[in-house]
Amino acid sequence: MLFSEIPGQVDIKNQLIRSVKEDRISHAQLFLGPEGSGSLALALAYAQFICCDDRQENDSCGTCASCRKYTRLIHPDLHFSYPFIVKKTDGIEVSTDVIKEWREAVTDNPFLGLEDWLLSLDAENKQPNIPIRECHDIIRKLTLKSFESEYKVLIMWLPEFLGSEGNTLLKLIEEPPAKTLFILVAENQDQIINTILSRTQLIKVKKQEDREVAAYLLSHFETDESAAKRVAYLANGNISLARKILGAEEDDLEQFFVSWMRLCYARKGVEATEMMESFSKLGRENQKNLFKTGLQILRDSMVLNEQLDEIVRFESQQFDIRKFAGIIHYGNAVPIIRDLEQAIYHIERNANPRILFLDLSIRTMKNLQIKTVNSQLI
Repeated sequence: MLFSEIPGQVDIKNQLIRSVKEDRISHAQLFLGPEGSGSLALALAYAQFICCDDRQENDSCGTCASCRKYTRLIHPDLHFSYPFIVKKTDGIEVSTDVIKEWREAVTDNPFLGLEDWLLSLDAENKQPNIPIRECHDIIRKLTLKSFESEYKVLIMWLPEFLGSEGNTLLKLIEEPPAKTLFILVAENQDQIINTILSRTQLIKVKKQEDREVAAYLLSHFETDESAAKRVAYLANGNISLARKILGAEEDDLEQFFVSWMRLCYARKGVEATEMMESFSKLGRENQKNLFKTGLQILRDSMVLNEQLDEIVRFESQQFDIRKFAGIIHYGNAVPIIRDLEQAIYHIERNANPRILFLDLSIRTMKNLQIKTVNSQLI
């Protein structure tokens, strides 16, 4: 991974490059950033830059033997640890038992989130973790001499899944063998055990800016500028989510939401609930994207009603948002928004999509009939 392949994060890139040039590489670092911000990609680019045989001024060369192996994630001195599903009957007890799946997932999407990773593992509803045997395997690997590079590197993705078993790594993290680098890539600082957290240098990675996400989509996918901007806004700095939305026929989700809202407004309950089957077939990611699209439409409808046209960011070829805004006000928008956010929460926790959509349709029909603003809602 090259730094130049990662959108945005200019300050972080410069900080990491400068630490290598000045030989101030901390042996244990925590890259902390929200999903889709590029924390994992930055860790990969940083490790590749450190081990590059022909380091350039501001990036790896990308062509030396070390870089080629890093690009394929097969360098013998690059090690990974990540949450996975232990299946002793299938011989899966440490992370390297699913390293093929990991390499494929990260190569396809270096901005991936936990859900993407679990889908590639076919995890169903099983909970992943980083078990004690994985900790012992990390100790074994990092106490060996390096094969090719000056540095041995361990990138641990989502150390939040490392429980009290992680205390077995404390001595190794605090007093590692010479030229051994730990990089933890996390999303939730509060979920990391304090004994490990206190032994790392924190590097905060901000969520991506909309313009950077849009530029990434334009350079990597076949889309137009208007669609890229709309998807970037909806993804809210999460490149992984932006990739999903772009591949989910966004216009169809937009049209689905507007059609459903029109039926709810007209109190056509039978017709609205008949869309339940189509909703259940969308799949969990598209169900969430549908409601996130709705949240965006509602937000800009309220902005239009405040005559703040210059900050409206939603564009559509499907319908006139100004007409839609005519039926939206704080009295009905606030409870609808809350219900949509709650629906997203329940979808993430495997709620029955038919029951969820039926309940939401009934509640939305009721809320759209509100004619005045209730001060308790604001």
